[in-house]
Amino acid sequence: MPRLNQVRAELQRLSKPSTAKTRQWFFQTGHGEYSEGDIFIGVSVPEQRRVARKYRDLPLADVERLLQSRYHEHRLTALFILVSQFQRRDQHTREIIAKRYLRWRKQINNWDLVDSSAPHILGTYLLDKPRLVLSSLAASRNLWERRMSIIATQTFIRHGQFRDTLNLAKKLLRDPHDLIHKAVGWMLREVGDRDRPTEERFLKRYARQMPRTMLRYAIEKFPPAGRRQYLGR
Repeated sequence: MPRLNQVRAELQRLSKPSTAKTRQWFFQTGHGEYSEGDIFIGVSVPEQRRVARKYRDLPLADVERLLQSRYHEHRLTALFILVSQFQRRDQHTREIIAKRYLRWRKQINNWDLVDSSAPHILGTYLLDKPRLVLSSLAASRNLWERRMSIIATQTFIRHGQFRDTLNLAKKLLRDPHDLIHKAVGWMLREVGDRDRPTEERFLKRYARQMPRTMLRYAIEKFPPAGRRQYLGR
């Protein structure tokens, strides 16, 4: 595995203990926190992207091995490589990558890992296909799978397709986790960026049921009077 060892060595060379310490705090890796046990070596995202570009043709078997790492930066770099390969390959290879992405989803276990990959791989793959897998992910007990379900719809939104986002938003209205509240609110805001009346119809029906964080994210770009109207309900 010479090239895989090179990737690991480059990431280690770029690592900084001070950055690792900050990341451990920022991503809430302490006992009982959402990223409990995640380990950072302290490599910036731009540096990880540069490493991913350099090794963008890493064999899928090695990408999987990198994704299995206990180190957060290894997993994120693996996902950057996987996204690059998905975007550059033919339809047959894209299908292989998308299916493996779902098979490997237990390793996609933090919000930045989900957000950097779900729209680009899962969302793009499902653009012209049935999307029942998103409902299954939304019903999962796993926080990151639920986030994956709604974040993947960002690709649909960018293609003017809002139904899946709105349906999943309804399913996730009572989700207990703040990271889902933020994700749903963000996707509703994305819908509103392209079709404000569609977002407003959803909000008029469900705003009273929405957690405060979800609502705040959804109406972030509304004029002040509009935000006050919803937050005052």
